[in-house]
Amino acid sequence: MNQQLAGYAPTPVVARMENHGRTMLKVAMTSGQDLYARTGSMVAYEGFVQYEPNPPAVRQIASQWVTGEGAPIMKCSGDGLLYLADYGADVVVINLNNDSLSVNSTNLLAFDAHLQWGVERVKGLAKFAGQGLWNVEVAGTGWVALTSRGTPIVVDCGRGEDETYVDPDALVAWSPNLKVKGKRSFKASSLIGRGSGEAYQMAFSGQGIVVVQPSEDSTDRLRIRG
Repeated sequence: MNQQLAGYAPTPVVARMENHGRTMLKVAMTSGQDLYARTGSMVAYEGFVQYEPNPPAVRQIASQWVTGEGAPIMKCSGDGLLYLADYGADVVVINLNNDSLSVNSTNLLAFDAHLQWGVERVKGLAKFAGQGLWNVEVAGTGWVALTSRGTPIVVDCGRGEDETYVDPDALVAWSPNLKVKGKRSFKASSLIGRGSGEAYQMAFSGQGIVVVQPSEDSTDRLRIRG
């Protein structure tokens, strides 16, 4: 039996953050290198790791989440190995190098506490959806882990002059320097059930990437309800 399970044993640590399989994140914790993670995402840990749910610094920033989309965040500190997951979603690990990323809050799993971060309003969408769309922008040099409902696709918007259109419910993250605008569209799923059927697409242009998951998030973030 041990031989059958050997393939699932932890692998040697090679980076601060790395995947253990598709759906689990392994974080090498070291004193002085704290981590912010989604509350409730811890599935296991080795060593001495402490948790502080909703720390003061997070409460101050999260108060800007006027739309109620904000996910609770906990502060993790200590020495050891920390394993995180989010209901079997795929985990995508990104190492920022003096760069920034705008992330859908429901897809943000963990990030280095020393990174600069804050809640940002997505420009260009307020006139389409009331107060608009709010995301978490993370910047600096360090590690970020995202979740995706299925294997995501990363679209390079700088390859051509055409805009890239994304359903907001399938959007995971994008480069903040991209230009964003909204476009009304007809949502085929509205043919069944009640509702106006009118929804939005987000159009991206410029130099940067967009991360899209192959599953629409159930929050249906920018639909016109009727």
